[in-house]
Amino acid sequence: MINLLIAAGLSLLYTLLLTPLFIRGFRRLRWGQFIREDGPQSHYSKRGTPTMGGLIFISGSVLAYFSAHAITGTAPSASAMLAVLMTVGLGAVGFIDDFLKTRKQQSLGLGGWAKITGQVVVAVAFGLLAIRFADENGLTPASTHISLFRDLPFDFMSLGSVLGLILFLLWIIVIVTSASNSVNVADGLDGLAGGASILAIGAYAIIAFWQFNQLCARGIEPGCYEVRDPLDLAVFAGALVGGLIGFLWWNANPADIYMGDTGSLGLGGAIAAFAILTHTELLLVLIGGLFVIESGSVIVQRAYFKITKGKRIFLMSPIHHHFELKGWAETKVVVRFWIVAGLFVLTGIGALYAEWTMQQ
Repeated sequence: MINLLIAAGLSLLYTLLLTPLFIRGFRRLRWGQFIREDGPQSHYSKRGTPTMGGLIFISGSVLAYFSAHAITGTAPSASAMLAVLMTVGLGAVGFIDDFLKTRKQQSLGLGGWAKITGQVVVAVAFGLLAIRFADENGLTPASTHISLFRDLPFDFMSLGSVLGLILFLLWIIVIVTSASNSVNVADGLDGLAGGASILAIGAYAIIAFWQFNQLCARGIEPGCYEVRDPLDLAVFAGALVGGLIGFLWWNANPADIYMGDTGSLGLGGAIAAFAILTHTELLLVLIGGLFVIESGSVIVQRAYFKITKGKRIFLMSPIHHHFELKGWAETKVVVRFWIVAGLFVLTGIGALYAEWTMQQ
């Protein structure tokens, strides 16, 4: 528990106090935000605002996580190290995309397939490593079972070692690319993705801490969880939450800095990693409900546009821009979307607890 508090506190102080220094440095490097010309006119004033702020809270969270372990003299766990790998790996993909955007001064950085390729490479590396490093109880960080509140009966490896591994990795790729791209889509208004990510990652901190208190390794009882290193996952989740809270101070409307794809892809990767490593993969649909709506609005808009040959359901997608164009103030959209995200998170945590009580 002390590790969690130290990591969250250090990460919060890092982003809260050091972000102004990063902002000045990014301005000197001319790492400014490019704004779509087909977007809401109110966004034009944001052109040139420093971006790639994801570097700040990702570095702060990682440093705080390792510092907490150094201070308490404990060793990092395999599960949390995998979550760090996913966060940093997808953050690196986003950084390349952001860097190319700022250099070209256009909205297209990495091509769509190049970005997907980067996400797939990170996801496959994560998936292969996550089914290794068994602990003394034989538990690996990830399971080859599909999971909801815990592992479900279906096991990919029951289909054969080669086919099972391929399908398992495809499943990991679907989760990682869906989560990271959904957070990326939601990152269109000041503080929207950051605040929603605080709620989602905070939920996984609670879930992991709850699983730690109900581990089967600590005593076989109805409803106990077979998960590796849940407490250390909560520590890294707490570090991310602390870093995001400090960053949100500077990212709130009107934002002094944006997280960019560096931040949004990194956060999406972290959320996907927590879902996989806590064995709550399908529950991610509820925990990240707002992100599902955001990405879903883009898919529905494009499909409807093609089917009807030019008609639209929303004034603009993602859906947060639709409400802006209907006349809602940006802060109203953000706060109301935070409320929606919070309701999804509460529903997800409540469903997890309800399932546990049914096991008693």
